[in-house]
Amino acid sequence: MSRLYLSPPHMSGRELDLLREAFASNWIAPLGPHVDAFERELAARCGVGGAAALSSGTAGLHLALILAGVGPGDEVWCSDLTFAASANAVRYCGATPVFVDSDPRTWTLDPNLVAAGLADAARGDRLPKALITVDLYGQTCDYAALEPLCAEHGVTLISDAAEALGAVARDAAGHERPAGSFGRYAVLSFNGNKILTTSGGGALLSDDAAAVERARKLASQAREPAPHYEHVELGYNYRLSNLLAAVGRGQLAVLDERVVARRRNFARYRELLADLPGIGFMPEAPYGRANRWLSVVTVDPDAFGTDRETIRLALEAENVESRPLWKPMHLQPLYAGCRVLGGAVGERLFAHGLCLPSGSAMTDADLERVAGLVRACQRP
Repeated sequence: MSRLYLSPPHMSGRELDLLREAFASNWIAPLGPHVDAFERELAARCGVGGAAALSSGTAGLHLALILAGVGPGDEVWCSDLTFAASANAVRYCGATPVFVDSDPRTWTLDPNLVAAGLADAARGDRLPKALITVDLYGQTCDYAALEPLCAEHGVTLISDAAEALGAVARDAAGHERPAGSFGRYAVLSFNGNKILTTSGGGALLSDDAAAVERARKLASQAREPAPHYEHVELGYNYRLSNLLAAVGRGQLAVLDERVVARRRNFARYRELLADLPGIGFMPEAPYGRANRWLSVVTVDPDAFGTDRETIRLALEAENVESRPLWKPMHLQPLYAGCRVLGGAVGERLFAHGLCLPSGSAMTDADLERVAGLVRACQRP
């Protein structure tokens, strides 16, 4: 049968119209009107003052850390259960990552560990320079708790919302806000497997207009406003192209539909699999609404009779892509020896969690195919 991918791109058709418009106007250069429009539309969608469209989410994290003044000798605390890019950007700045475990009730960064850790760090005068929160698999962190904690201790909060565009959460005042609006800086990813894709790309968002403008400068090789090429500080080639921004605009126009489809996938998997012993589902935090970028289940091998890896291999044998959860950063060889607050929750989720195909174009037949293969793995 045809391959079912974990999270393939889903084009609306409008992307091609916008690309033709860019070709017709000859705006093929790195910047152009689609970049400007995409930035305005992203900022409006996320409810922030401004956005800088970039070549990747990783570029956004790197620039956010630079804007926060992070450098050698600093500590940056980061979600432990995440993709490596969240932590790699810390190393780009010469800083030291410290990893924080997940809350078992939401799987996102545990605010209780952050609160206790910051209180202890404050007593020893060794507070981190920044905290990178990761909105996991489309579910935001508990910003109602985390934003006040960071404000109290003077720690810059950077929200890695790469997986969460279209999700919402309540803040400390009880107001519902979109993912990408939390923290001093927020970062999005438009990688090929995200709910909104530009093939490759990302964005940095903030209410600080001067910071967004500085991010744009740094992302454009930090060129000074002179008739010749003048440089007084280190810059980077991090800007998004006008062509990819055109694709992003077409994707953004159907984001709500994509969120509905992803949430439908999760609900259908639950209907099809909930009766199986040992199968659990990623919880939805009471403070928000996830975009369900990926549908994630857990497998208790004692109750189900088979472990997560056996299911993954069985799916692969039938041309269905699935993937274990993120391997916690403190278990990665690259970050061996880094300090971690907690760690057991992320380790358990990695050992038992499996991401199922979650593309927004999946049909009922696709979902039933996957569920049937999972069900066939059960052993008494």
